[in-house]
Amino acid sequence: MDYQLVRSKRKTLSLQISNNAELVVRAPNRLSVKKIEQFINEKSTWIDSKLRACEDKQVTKPKYKQGEMFLYLGDGYPLNIDLEKNTRLHFNGVNFNGVNFESSLASKAIFLDWYKAKFRQIALPRLDYYAKKYQLDYQQVRLKAQKTLWGSCSGANNINLNYLLIQAPMCVIDYVIVHELAHIKHKNHSKNFWDFVSQMLPNYKASKRWLQDNGHKLKNL
Repeated sequence: MDYQLVRSKRKTLSLQISNNAELVVRAPNRLSVKKIEQFINEKSTWIDSKLRACEDKQVTKPKYKQGEMFLYLGDGYPLNIDLEKNTRLHFNGVNFNGVNFESSLASKAIFLDWYKAKFRQIALPRLDYYAKKYQLDYQQVRLKAQKTLWGSCSGANNINLNYLLIQAPMCVIDYVIVHELAHIKHKNHSKNFWDFVSQMLPNYKASKRWLQDNGHKLKNL
């Protein structure tokens, strides 16, 4: 998972969840990245629970009512309820149309299905583009709606992507894709890893910051 690393003359490691649901790791100056990330992995259950609690406080769950705003590729669009009880969701570039929701649970499922289909259509070609350009061979790709992760790359180079990212700007989707592809070459968050990310996506820092500041908004369905 992404984290902010703060080094100092301290002798121990510590973890903190910031007000904007960002993981902050405080570490001794000379401690290796490998040992730092081993510590993060050991504390992953605690981190997940704290991130979830922090994000739940920041997010107001939608009610799927007329005029309510929903994100798509970084912009918000209003929901227009169709009184004919059409259970399909349509987007015309101005608003979401064609749905008369009967329950919040059903409404959430309809939006998740639409978001997943759009992410597959828009984001997966970007994954192939960067993989081919930088000769990075991945194996399987899985799309999930996860609470804490935007993406992951396993030791076997299987990639998971959070399709809720379809709500973010395209540059942010590119950043997450590039981030996970970079793990095919570098399995940690060392300087070499970030240098490679920068080579593929020179302006990645702005997208990373956007996700840190706004990521909780993408998980409020």
